[in-house]
Amino acid sequence: MTPLNEETLRFIRLHADDDVRALALHARPEPGVDLPAALEQIAGRRVLAAKVPRWAAKEGIVYPPRLSLEQCSSEATASHKAEIVRRFGGARGRLADLTGGLGVDCSFLAPLFREVDYVERQETLCELAAHNFPRLGLGHIRVHRAEAADFLEGLAADWIFLDPARRDAHGGKTVALADCEPDVTRLENRLLACAPRVLLKLSPMLDLTLAMHQLERVSEAHVVAVDNECKELLLVLERDCPAAGASEVPIHCTSLRGGAPAQTFTFTRRAEQEAPCPLAEEPGAYLYEPNAALLKAGAFRSLCPIYQVQKLHPNSHLYTSDYPVDGFPGRRFRVTGWSGFGKKELKALLDGVCQANLSVRNFPAPVAELRKRLRLAEGGGVYLFATTLADGRKALLRAEKA
Repeated sequence: MTPLNEETLRFIRLHADDDVRALALHARPEPGVDLPAALEQIAGRRVLAAKVPRWAAKEGIVYPPRLSLEQCSSEATASHKAEIVRRFGGARGRLADLTGGLGVDCSFLAPLFREVDYVERQETLCELAAHNFPRLGLGHIRVHRAEAADFLEGLAADWIFLDPARRDAHGGKTVALADCEPDVTRLENRLLACAPRVLLKLSPMLDLTLAMHQLERVSEAHVVAVDNECKELLLVLERDCPAAGASEVPIHCTSLRGGAPAQTFTFTRRAEQEAPCPLAEEPGAYLYEPNAALLKAGAFRSLCPIYQVQKLHPNSHLYTSDYPVDGFPGRRFRVTGWSGFGKKELKALLDGVCQANLSVRNFPAPVAELRKRLRLAEGGGVYLFATTLADGRKALLRAEKA
């Protein structure tokens, strides 16, 4: 990493809040300013200010190219990992982050430990980490350029953090844990020989159930959504965890949204299979839409007995009740009407509605096609759900937020 000279740093400070494209076209920097490097830093700070404000607020942070910034964890998800480790009593001992990347996750986990090893195979990222960590007050992190598997030789830690690369050799996205690099299914025993606990960060594209079956010592799983978009799957491996099978592993679903309290729900695959799932004959007065973490985790039946709701259809993943239910992990709506798709009943249901928020659940037509058919603009305070009822009827539900 080439250090930025004083002229370039001064230009960055002066134009930190300016439009990068306009600067690229019109800026006339003084001699000595490395304009491409300055523009990269200004753009990088802009991205990280939204994603990891704690980093962007620190003076002297150096930012990598945009791709690394887009791939790094957000402050919300990194903080959540730290909370998971804290629950296990992580505020002591040694952490080894074997796939350091930009170092965001490492920077949030590091305050819980006396010793921290950041391991990364890319030289540029190692140089950035060595520069940035002290500026974040994390001078106790040791930076190592090495392969994750090689660093395991002779390692003795309290926790290992690992974020396997999630693309194959041709750039395609993978859905199986065994296709990631490094292959944790082969490394599991070595990892747990080096540390009693391992935290795995996995892509939301991966098959969670398959991953839980491929590993023997999963003590808990986490599905994390931010602003109702599933962002991460996390697995905790424990050396002393009995190999009880994936059906008994608790799955914690967490939905994070701004400053609002997190929505949480925990279930197991066995509980999901055994839970009663009553079906509604028709929509009740209230409608419930599970959050993205629940939908990814597959917690469909388990919601019914806990929140006393009924499903509209086994495959619709929408729930209803005649009375309001507090605490449902998702969105709650008050149903103001519903109908089939006959011309007259649709006209009556949509009387006076020119725009609406339209969703489809277990319905044969996509949103764009249905919106065109109904001649509705997007937005407003009306919510429409096109779905299938328990008896197979196609229905359109009109609702408002409750």
